[in-house]
Amino acid sequence: MASGREQFGSNMAAVMAMAGSAIGLGNIWRFPYMVGQGGGAAFVLVYLLCVVFLSVPILLCETIIGRRAQAGTIGAMEKLAPGTGWKWLGILTVISPLIILSFYSVVGGWSIGFFFQSLSRGFCVGDTGNFAAFTSSLWMPLVCNTLFIFATAGVVAAGVKSGIERFNRISLPLLFIFIVTIMVYSLSLEGSSEGVRYLLKPDFSRMSPRVLADAMGQAFFSLSLGVGTILTYSSYMKKEDNIVRSGMGTAMFDLAFAVLAGFAVIPAVFAAGIEPGAGPGLIFETLPFVFASMGEQLPFISRLISIIFFLTVVIAALTSSISMFEVGVAYLVEERHLSRRRAVLYILLGTWALGSLCAVSPAVFDFCDILTSNYLMTFGGLLFVLFVGWKMKRSDVWGEFTGEGGQRGNARIFGFFYFFVRYAAPVVILLIFLSNLL
Repeated sequence: MASGREQFGSNMAAVMAMAGSAIGLGNIWRFPYMVGQGGGAAFVLVYLLCVVFLSVPILLCETIIGRRAQAGTIGAMEKLAPGTGWKWLGILTVISPLIILSFYSVVGGWSIGFFFQSLSRGFCVGDTGNFAAFTSSLWMPLVCNTLFIFATAGVVAAGVKSGIERFNRISLPLLFIFIVTIMVYSLSLEGSSEGVRYLLKPDFSRMSPRVLADAMGQAFFSLSLGVGTILTYSSYMKKEDNIVRSGMGTAMFDLAFAVLAGFAVIPAVFAAGIEPGAGPGLIFETLPFVFASMGEQLPFISRLISIIFFLTVVIAALTSSISMFEVGVAYLVEERHLSRRRAVLYILLGTWALGSLCAVSPAVFDFCDILTSNYLMTFGGLLFVLFVGWKMKRSDVWGEFTGEGGQRGNARIFGFFYFFVRYAAPVVILLIFLSNLL
């Protein structure tokens, strides 16, 4: 390990950091509208299966690489596979999260803008076209995107323990408290029972190859797979930490928050009589309508819930954006030997510039979204499982997975994990990738 390299303070701190990377806009912004477009409970069921049986093994592959190398994405490839073409996987997983962050920060900016509105004057019935007005404005998305990127950079600049670990230790409990509060409110609305039925009663006639591919893409996006964020965070884990427990804990946190977010948003959508497949603007178009309608009867409750909701979206966006920002910073610090503050400045300028393009151009925004969630993330995930299954020494994989044999529970399931990573996972991911491509 490089001299003076930071580490997380404990295994729980590592779990919370990786859970923070997973829990983000993928859960509270993307998951509800993907459920709406995918037909409800059938999509949710496929998504859950994808997370448990495919995404968790991929997450563990990233974790094995990161902790074994004790380095960021490019450094890990150079250390574990020196002088080979695998260095391009490291390069890919530095570039990918920065592209994601460029459009992700725009949505984070939307959430900041709506949080300020809910804090300042709330929503009224006449504001239901507010999202279109906000996104069509030239300056507001740029200003809010800038605020979001600077907030992300501020946390990362403070370091692994003082910045990332501390932020996640405070923000994750708040996120769960907030989302449960919103869910209780949403389920209390008249007409919300139809939304609950939509989430719990599968309609398999809506299933299609497209829905399957979307569910897999959502599982990748939600857990931040294939882009090096989990690898980078894992490189800060201690050697005695149980990576299987950490991986399962991360997945369970992510699944729990996604399901809670679904029950917080979809019942409110049905209560408002709005189409659940409205697309990326769902929570920014639908929830203000619900708050506005509620505000006519209970203005204080409406204002309070709207403040809590958009604050939740802001915090959730930050927990994931921090992990994506850290990938590029780790590369510049470890491979280019820059100070952390200078590295933060360079990544800040690059992501702000591309994010500004996404903020003013829906075409650029959509391109970055589709490129990363449908192609780069799945391709990166494929390369990670191939690297662990076919490039790394089996003894090295065994050592990381089982704590050099000391973690007996992990040792008992290693054979299944290794077989799955070598043979099953590459085939499934390749099919998903080709489905997206075609």
